[in-house]
Amino acid sequence: MKEAFREKMINKFSRIAKRHKKLHYPCLLLLSVILGGYHVCRHFRTNLKRYASVAFVMIFFMSSCSFSFAVFVERTSFMKATEAYGAVVEDSDISLAVESEMVPTEQIILSDEELSEGYDIESDGEEVDTYTIDDILESHGTYRAEDDSRQETEDDHVFDEEDWRLVLINKQHPIPEGYSFNIGTIKGNMKCDERIIEDLLMMMKAAKEDGINLEICSPYRDLNRQEFLFNKKIKIYMGQGMSYMDAYKLASQAVTVPGASEHQIGLALDIFCDTYKYLDEGFGETEAGKWLAEHCSEYGFTLRYPKNKEYITSIEYEPWHFRYVGREAASLMQEENICLEEFWDKYF
Repeated sequence: MKEAFREKMINKFSRIAKRHKKLHYPCLLLLSVILGGYHVCRHFRTNLKRYASVAFVMIFFMSSCSFSFAVFVERTSFMKATEAYGAVVEDSDISLAVESEMVPTEQIILSDEELSEGYDIESDGEEVDTYTIDDILESHGTYRAEDDSRQETEDDHVFDEEDWRLVLINKQHPIPEGYSFNIGTIKGNMKCDERIIEDLLMMMKAAKEDGINLEICSPYRDLNRQEFLFNKKIKIYMGQGMSYMDAYKLASQAVTVPGASEHQIGLALDIFCDTYKYLDEGFGETEAGKWLAEHCSEYGFTLRYPKNKEYITSIEYEPWHFRYVGREAASLMQEENICLEEFWDKYF
């Protein structure tokens, strides 16, 4: 049928061209246009399902990005924007020291009220109690200064990809479908994976014995809470006038997104101390920051986003963000100066 249509059109225009010589070239041009259009239409008709699939994937990708990634703005006038939108300064995502040519940085002082608000997993915006390190340790009893599980490991390290302590969560590796764990209580409304509580308290007790009072300001957050904070930040930053693309570029270097946050699996905590309540790079220069960086591996924790690893983690240096990976892995990561992504590349 295709060949018959082509021959029919050619014969028809040939007869017209022979009768009217002046119409020879116009007829050829018109014939080319008609045949070209016919082939294009036939091509799309034949591949309709393929193009429909591509269009569906593109629409799904664009809609997913719009839902998952927040829009952030510059740090200047942040407290004014926070007040205008009724936001609560309660986690590290909005108290970072962001290095960007278009976004000047400044330190944000976090009050006790601001840091303690929003930890109730069941509600948004209700205030909860805050606790000293003595309160937390007292509620869990006295832990041993030494533990048999903290002995040195053998030189031949064997790790399991299925080990819950080593699960890799980042923008490229979201929380696995069906991932589950038991939520344990640190104190009051502060929660995390119950399996890390003993090591966490041992670390805080050891720090206290060295004269450092550590405080936890951002433990476990469920998906609903993460999405709530994300959507609230979108309103705040877009209200400052930053374009979506510029804000997205900046945000991708500084924060994680719902479904890809280690806080959601209860293995990550933001930690500072009673004498320095800033979540910025300056914490790394404090006695508490230095103590944590040096001793956290002894209790199974690692500085999740170290300096000069931004090109690997895609997250800026966060000296306050610690992730539980187990003592053996944490010791190796500190000894070899590698982050969790590099650890996976080397041992799995």
